[in-house]
Amino acid sequence: MRNKFTVIAVLIIAVLMICSGSNSIYAGELTADKGVNELSSIDLSSRCQDINKRIVRMAPVEMKVDISFLSESEKKAVKKLIMAAELINEIFFNQTFHLNNEYRAAIKNAKDLDPKFAEYFEIMAGPFDRIDNDEPFIGALTKPDTSNYYPVDMKKDELDAWLKDHPEDEKSFKSNFTVIARRDGKLVAIPYSEAYKKWLEPAAILLREAAELCGNDSLKKFLLSRADAFASNDYFQSDIDWMDVVGSPIDVTIGPYEVYEDKMFGYKAAFEAYITVVNPEESKKLQVYQKYLKELDEKLPMPEGAKWMREKYESPIRVVDVLATGGDSRKGVQSIAFNLPNDKKVRQAKGNKQVLLKNLMNAKFEGILRPIASEVLTEADVKNLSAEAFFLFVLQHELAHSLGPSTVTKEGKTEEVRTALKEKYSAIEEAKADTLSMLNTLYLLDKGEISKELEKTLLPTYLAGLFRTIRFGLEEAHGKGVMIQFDFLSENGAISYDSKTKTFMAHADKIRDNFRELARILLEIEANGDYAAASALIEKSGKPTSEVKEALSRLTHVPVDIKPVYPVIE
Repeated sequence: MRNKFTVIAVLIIAVLMICSGSNSIYAGELTADKGVNELSSIDLSSRCQDINKRIVRMAPVEMKVDISFLSESEKKAVKKLIMAAELINEIFFNQTFHLNNEYRAAIKNAKDLDPKFAEYFEIMAGPFDRIDNDEPFIGALTKPDTSNYYPVDMKKDELDAWLKDHPEDEKSFKSNFTVIARRDGKLVAIPYSEAYKKWLEPAAILLREAAELCGNDSLKKFLLSRADAFASNDYFQSDIDWMDVVGSPIDVTIGPYEVYEDKMFGYKAAFEAYITVVNPEESKKLQVYQKYLKELDEKLPMPEGAKWMREKYESPIRVVDVLATGGDSRKGVQSIAFNLPNDKKVRQAKGNKQVLLKNLMNAKFEGILRPIASEVLTEADVKNLSAEAFFLFVLQHELAHSLGPSTVTKEGKTEEVRTALKEKYSAIEEAKADTLSMLNTLYLLDKGEISKELEKTLLPTYLAGLFRTIRFGLEEAHGKGVMIQFDFLSENGAISYDSKTKTFMAHADKIRDNFRELARILLEIEANGDYAAASALIEKSGKPTSEVKEALSRLTHVPVDIKPVYPVIE
């Protein structure tokens, strides 16, 4: 067993490093080349004039979570996991922008600055407004597509040229878990385990301590293997162990997963954490949908000759209430569900897990989706909104991420769809998941697994959800994915606009053929790894129409999202 004083010392050092606002050495390294010297001073003179309006877009909501069923030992485990989530939050903070620590220090020391700027800075994990197309709300810098994964002045063709000349570097450079830096005029790939060591080491200690307290062997196994992964940079076994967690009242997701933050290539995974408690009864009710996964995959409108079926279709579903988040899952807009892991090898071996965040979902339906619908939908469609339809749509969206092709073979070379489509992948994949969610929900309704009474609620609830999502940012992957759907459905008569009432109407009689055809288009792009087709579709349909812009302008009184206030674990 570790000496407790050693553990305490490591944690104190980690906290001091966080509070000091020091950059990781790689951030400084990335900005040192080619005369880039933005570290010398941070100019805060350029400031948005509407910080009060911006901050109220994120409505504080108290998250009440019942943890009375946890033992005292389990509560202690949860507290340690929440501490680990705070360390994960700092890693993400350093991943998202190379000057974040300098901005944080400058904002803290500014004498004439409204405190709301500091609050909004932490919500957005940087000086760029994620809801407003990453425009700066303080300072005058433009957010680089590199985030802090690549040298800040690197262009896409530089990395492409390097890999052409150094094919032996392709695996490490395209890895989800490396940072690209320059050393002695050369590009190098630095493992996350090295780049973020000062946070990962104390986080690993906390995971190991929580493992001894959690009271569940499968959760213990995952926490220990994930702690090992923080040092080895190999996340395969711990992803397998995460899939195998059963019977635990505590559900933990922690590590590097989503690639949305990498606007340059879509290769690099952002760190995130969800600390939750399970609702076993709700989870059990949803397992019925798991048995249909293979059948749903078989019936996809795929191009002739495509190969996409998996060997296994294991997809455990968890309904949970969130106690704390960190990193990518905390910044800006809050997720209401997720489908992980993303590693295709794990998906082939074990499938993937769907996690639905019930307390966040409920808060968003009543506080955001329903008020949006009252403004932009017809009165008849507003009456047909359904919380159950919203819940099913989110569930099927997450399940849909596991359907369709995950790899593509071109000229004898096999690679993941996400790497073939590069930075276009996220928008195409989100549009695919939304489209398949509706297509598959209708299929299950026809099979009798979903109440027929819900049919009239599906399209109005989906349409209101599109407006909810597009408000997260028109340049964000989900926003572009929404507009692809909106444009297609409008062109083909499934959605119409009344210029007199300035409302949109859903036409349920045109729902089935339209969603199947859109699914075919999106799946063909993914099956072929067709970067040019993805780019063309996003260029054609990924932008809002004048009617959509007008509708969005009438929603300023409705919060864009919530700012969860989680309970303190005593």
